[in-house]
Amino acid sequence: MSYVDNYRNPMGVFAAQAAAGERTDFITKTYLHLAGAIGLFVILEAVLLSLPGIEILVGTMLGGRFSWLIVIGLFMVVSYVAESWARSAVSPGMQYAGLGLYVAAEAIIFVPLLYIAKTVYPGAITSAAVATLALFGALTAAVFITRKDFSFLRGILFFGMLAAMGLILVSVLFNFALGAIFIYAVIALACGYILYHTSNVLHHYRIGQHVAASLALFASVALLFWYILLLFMSRD
Repeated sequence: MSYVDNYRNPMGVFAAQAAAGERTDFITKTYLHLAGAIGLFVILEAVLLSLPGIEILVGTMLGGRFSWLIVIGLFMVVSYVAESWARSAVSPGMQYAGLGLYVAAEAIIFVPLLYIAKTVYPGAITSAAVATLALFGALTAAVFITRKDFSFLRGILFFGMLAAMGLILVSVLFNFALGAIFIYAVIALACGYILYHTSNVLHHYRIGQHVAASLALFASVALLFWYILLLFMSRD
């Protein structure tokens, strides 16, 4: 899940300083790419979850106390590479490769959670998806209506995610559940990331960085969906 500032690549003028037509084109491209990334994620999940023997992969990923930590570690490495590619200032092909790689990595890491939800909690995936899109839409509208710059959240979000990752590590090492309070806290954190990255689209990305911007938004949406789904599953 991506939380790196992707707007420092000098690819042109900032969208906020560009002509109205260029700014509108940049924002449109960003959200079209976000929709494409979500669509690709859905397709990949449908394919993965329909594969024969998918329960073996799920068992392997969750089979031991340290298996999931290894999966998370590999995901973080792949995410870093994907984000670097998506920020490429010289190669549009590299940018798209980065976005595609990141979506594929998210699809793989979601497999165990979605498999369990599909098998044990029927209806939870649809409910969580609807809730995620509704919350994302409301937060996006709030930023676009107020045009507020939420870049001041950067430090808060960084240390919040650092604390969340630390708690996840401790919970895996010592085999205890984090509980509903943790889930609500990370949902709030994901909402903060959506506000932050959406305001960056308006104020801090440069024209031409729509791929990197869409990756950042997709990462925030994926994080939100993960924990809203966990919330629905815990309530059931």
